Amino acid sequence: MRVTVCELPDDRKDFETAWLELTAYVSKQQSDLVLLPELPFYPWIATTPQFDVQVWQRAQKAHEVMMQCLRELSASVVLGTHSVLEGGLRLNRGFYWTPADGSRGVHDKYYLPNEKGFYERCWFDRGRREFTLARVQEMAIGFLICSEVMFNEWSRYYGGQGANIIAVPRATGGHERWVVAARMAAIASGAFVLSSNRAQDHVFGGRGLVVGPDGDVLASTSRQAPFATVEIDLAESAQAKKTYPRDLPEWHLDHCILA
Repeated sequence: MRVTVCELPDDRKDFETAWLELTAYVSKQQSDLVLLPELPFYPWIATTPQFDVQVWQRAQKAHEVMMQCLRELSASVVLGTHSVLEGGLRLNRGFYWTPADGSRGVHDKYYLPNEKGFYERCWFDRGRREFTLARVQEMAIGFLICSEVMFNEWSRYYGGQGANIIAVPRATGGHERWVVAARMAAIASGAFVLSSNRAQDHVFGGRGLVVGPDGDVLASTSRQAPFATVEIDLAESAQAKKTYPRDLPEWHLDHCILA
């Protein structure tokens, strides 16, 4: 199957142009799956520690509108996150979209940073501590939203549950640790790790990634080439789980260990 990752601008005028370019690219590449960055459909809201309900509402509305436009990508599956207000909680929700099912929520972001430019604890509520695979067509997909990729126990957990794809939508700077974390997630899980990111000078570092089950970077994006597509074979993930380090007796984590 053909998978596409991307880096998309935070600036809205640039985003509109990039979205048209992405839809044309995905159609030409005949991608089966596209991963979008974290909360891609509105400028990043967690830049300040002061919550603003009007900004939140505008961001939520923008995501609701663009979620109706995912068909424009002409892919069988689209992955990403969107802002959701549910039960009085403001959530950053990972979703998958298919033409048949529409959008289905999978996982609400649990690990929320609270530092300069990323005051997410002031803007979002913590989701449940649930990391559940989505069964989509022939795929078993786990979400690690941005900072969650730093918690390698969940990569191992997903791998033990049979994940063959781990989606890592990001809104991060360009530090090399994000590449290291994605590679370790692949090594720990024996799954393909896909990551897409926002892009903006001095704030968001871009560099979408496709990482193979043994941690090899198969493709990455750049400002000059903001989209990347790779042909992957899900059977490689199943085989990888039989090899080091996934074949170690201690590799499979159960619910007791993660409690």
